[in-house]
Amino acid sequence: MPYLVIVAARYRVFSVRVAAVTSLTPSFVRVTLTGDALADFSSVGLDQRIKLVLPIPGHGFTDLPDGEDWYAAWRALPDAVRNPLRTYTVRSFRPDARELDIDFVAHGDTGPASRWVSSCRVGEELRIVGPAVPSSPAELPTGAAEFDPGAANRILLAGDETAAPAICAILEALDVATVGHVFIEVPTDADRLPVTAPAGVEVRWIARNGASHGVRMTDQVHAWASTVATGPECGGAPELVDVDVDEQVLWDVPAAEPSRPVYAWIAGEAGCVKELRRHLVRGVGLDRKQVAFMGYWRHGKAEN
Repeated sequence: MPYLVIVAARYRVFSVRVAAVTSLTPSFVRVTLTGDALADFSSVGLDQRIKLVLPIPGHGFTDLPDGEDWYAAWRALPDAVRNPLRTYTVRSFRPDARELDIDFVAHGDTGPASRWVSSCRVGEELRIVGPAVPSSPAELPTGAAEFDPGAANRILLAGDETAAPAICAILEALDVATVGHVFIEVPTDADRLPVTAPAGVEVRWIARNGASHGVRMTDQVHAWASTVATGPECGGAPELVDVDVDEQVLWDVPAAEPSRPVYAWIAGEAGCVKELRRHLVRGVGLDRKQVAFMGYWRHGKAEN
């Protein structure tokens, strides 16, 4: 999950260590982090993103800057000693216990985060970047959480396995009266995760089982969309600026509104997210201000 906004002293580097490593399914691994520094960590939303600062083999965090200007100093480091940053969602945070859970998608030796989680052990050190507890409510950081349905009559959540931790965190915090549909695509049938949702929210786990990424989820979201009213009842503003997912950030979150018939939150692979957004806005007639969309990653491209 990219695009965590780094805002001066509001975000800081937290020193943590691995408290537990739990295999959830063939594709999901939960790492529980702990540390006294988390006493100053601030939770800012249900789909909250943080940066993981990964150790350099044989070098650890020796050259990782700290302090208010850590980010500029980090960018200025030579490549050989610049720790990789990767973005993940906080699955849960227990401030009293100073514990933070992150669910990883395990996919082998395909990147620094996947390599790290495949071999991490209890007691191992890690660094995370997230918002610090503000000195006043006016200083609460923004830009690290997007889910904001307002008083929408019903919601749609859709995403692949990279969005599953955020979707599960959202589901478990929804009001019991919430109505909606949720579509989560995962690699196999064995990757369905246990999650609690309101009675009025239907959750569908969609297993690819070898199918192309996004195809089955797209089909099911299209079927759902065919039941949604179009035109003025949904906002009826199918104006949409197209996005080149290979060159531009696929990320747009509508401002909160007091009332809207439908609120859609879509996240995952950028090409799939783009197609779903286009269908909901141009095909179904949802106002684009009703659709939050986040292209976390793109086939063949690593996060910078």
